[in-house]
Amino acid sequence: MPEKLTNVTLVTQFLLLGLPDNEVLQRLYATFFLLIYLEALMGNLLIITITTIDQHFQSPMYFFLKNLSLIDICYISVTVPKSIMNSLNNSHSISFVGCASQVFLVVFFAGTEFALLLVMSYDRYAAICCPLHYEAIMSRGTCVQMVTASWFSGCVYGSIHAAGTFSVHFCGPNMVHQFFCDIPALLTLACSGEQSLEYMFIIVSCCFAFVCFILMVASYVYIISTVLRIPSSQGRFKTFSTCMPHLTVVALFLFSGCIAYLGSTSKSPSSLNLFMSVLYSLLPPSLNPVIYSLRNRDMKVALGKFLVKFNLLSKF
Repeated sequence: MPEKLTNVTLVTQFLLLGLPDNEVLQRLYATFFLLIYLEALMGNLLIITITTIDQHFQSPMYFFLKNLSLIDICYISVTVPKSIMNSLNNSHSISFVGCASQVFLVVFFAGTEFALLLVMSYDRYAAICCPLHYEAIMSRGTCVQMVTASWFSGCVYGSIHAAGTFSVHFCGPNMVHQFFCDIPALLTLACSGEQSLEYMFIIVSCCFAFVCFILMVASYVYIISTVLRIPSSQGRFKTFSTCMPHLTVVALFLFSGCIAYLGSTSKSPSSLNLFMSVLYSLLPPSLNPVIYSLRNRDMKVALGKFLVKFNLLSKF
């Protein structure tokens, strides 16, 4: 519990108050979160399994997709299980260390996913604009280095923001109006004038993310110009359709994150804040496997074969 020390509140735990206090609604939210969590786990684990055991999915695109699914599993596992347990136990508390860990891990996996989406856009650029040199450009070693750089940049990104957020002193109540420890919600609890360091980190991060986004847009400008030069309409559609899952995932990731952070700094709880936090916490990890499986004919065929084989094995 908070302890007073020289007029500054020393916080040893936080109270997560994003969900309604009504016990029936708590159970409903727990059930909803559990169903979404299980769907995200099963969908992403299926993609990881298929892209690992099926020899048809050993190209760089599916290597990146496998890592994206792993990130999504980790990302949704940071916040949702804790929220479900709090709802079932009618508890709202999270320790200071647990809260700091959530901040680090959420930003870590979100940053890694954004970096990986940038890498995947470069992969699509190399495949469509430089097909003759694709294997040389996207060699196995290069792909591993790109994925490693994505994970490392996410780790650095998470460390900086966790350090910036928890370098402040927290004044007043220790109630976080979110269902997990979110940076904007935590900064509203900081003593006046102490948020400047984290705000500076946020501004620098947004500028860097914007540069990455411009690079992503530039790659698709080249892709579209190359696709438009293909003589047949069927060829244009087939080529560009390989980019549609990635474009959809990028749009979902950026849209949900931007919309959520536009209204997440309120000090009072609201259903809108809850909806927006659920939007960017649950939607991308749960929909990414659906998007890639529905938009990819080979993936749909492989999923069907795998499920049939799994069903046959379960009968013995």
